[in-house]
Amino acid sequence: MKNSWLPLLLFMGTWVMTQVAFAQKNTDALAQQAPLADCIQFALENQPLIRQSAIDQEIADRSVRSALAAWYPQLNAGYGLTHFLQLPVTLIPDATTGERRPVALGAKNTSTVSFSLTQSVFNRDVLLASRTADAYRAQASQVTVQNKIDVVVNVSKAFYDVILTQRQVDILAEDISRLQRSLQDATNQYQSGVVDKTDAQRARIALNNTLAQRKQFQDLVGAKQQTLKQLMGYPPNAQLNLAYDTLQLATETALDTTLLANPVNRIEYQLLQTQGRLLESNVRYNRWAYLPIVNANANYNLLYQNNSFGQLYSQSFPNSLVGLSVFLPIFQGGRRVQQLRIAELQVRRLQWDLAALTSAVDAEYAQALSTYKGNLANYFALRENQALAQDVYRIINLQYRSGIKTYLDVTVAEADLRTARLNVFNALYQVLISKLDVQRALGLIQF
Repeated sequence: MKNSWLPLLLFMGTWVMTQVAFAQKNTDALAQQAPLADCIQFALENQPLIRQSAIDQEIADRSVRSALAAWYPQLNAGYGLTHFLQLPVTLIPDATTGERRPVALGAKNTSTVSFSLTQSVFNRDVLLASRTADAYRAQASQVTVQNKIDVVVNVSKAFYDVILTQRQVDILAEDISRLQRSLQDATNQYQSGVVDKTDAQRARIALNNTLAQRKQFQDLVGAKQQTLKQLMGYPPNAQLNLAYDTLQLATETALDTTLLANPVNRIEYQLLQTQGRLLESNVRYNRWAYLPIVNANANYNLLYQNNSFGQLYSQSFPNSLVGLSVFLPIFQGGRRVQQLRIAELQVRRLQWDLAALTSAVDAEYAQALSTYKGNLANYFALRENQALAQDVYRIINLQYRSGIKTYLDVTVAEADLRTARLNVFNALYQVLISKLDVQRALGLIQF
């Protein structure tokens, strides 16, 4: 009876392990349908650059804590053991004759146990650490934000590139179905003696060209999807199915073009401001080089002495002290003056970095806005062309079936319609990525 439970227990154990492994695998991949927001969120959690930035933040925080630890009392302990093969000799004057005689002092075995306590009262290194702790942490955090913004922009562009290329594949698939029907109609008409074989040949040529074009775009989809996975930190061999709505994408082309660029909104500008705070603290640090280093200290020592090693620790001779140490640099060959001037020049140089960045942001925004407006105008024009090409194809196809137009006219109209539809999605992609460039130039992408 007991043995009958063994297969069931083995089955349940295997099932539980399978479910755990499956659940763990799902944490490394997205669900079956992944919209842009999910792709961005996955990238922000798994992209190696973002993970490295998070580690750098933790390193910065622990570096600050390590530096600030110098404010706390520093307690140390020491131990020493010495055996004299020959005792040191000192010349001591005789009490009666005054003649100096060699006398061996001390014991053959000595041991010392010491405890020392040091408290920093004033130290410019520790003072700098306390003054710059917040700025140092902020700098690491801002670098992480900058990397996140880059990831959001790059993943969004790659996402749009994949889905719009896939949409072009779908358009070509629709054209292939239509061309296959046209080829069948032309072949039937040729076999019936209504038209010559050139109509069927033209249909075959158009179909072959479209098939080759679709194969090219299908290969591009695979390559671009691998690029997207790399930017997301997604497993390269895992399945990634993207969810999108082309109608929704068309409504996302709008952007307020009346906004003005403000460099303060850019993370790059904020990073320079933080660096400026650190450089100003460095100037003060070099000014403090003229001040003394002051430490308070206390010591407690236990001295053991005995000629017999076995009796060494039978009696101790303790001693203790407290004191204050002051170290004041007086002359260092002008090094402190030069270090102070270097720190001041670095602050002045940073001001020019801010001025250069302000000019670069204005130029970047002007270029991005100009590109966006041009792409948007081109997109609207191509949408109108698509509607016209659709109408032209519909009319010419009806005229061809009525015997008014030749099949060559139908082929030309089909090619124009296919080109117009592909161009619309190319233009939509250009609008979306140029919109991202404008948003980044304005500093609208924030965390």
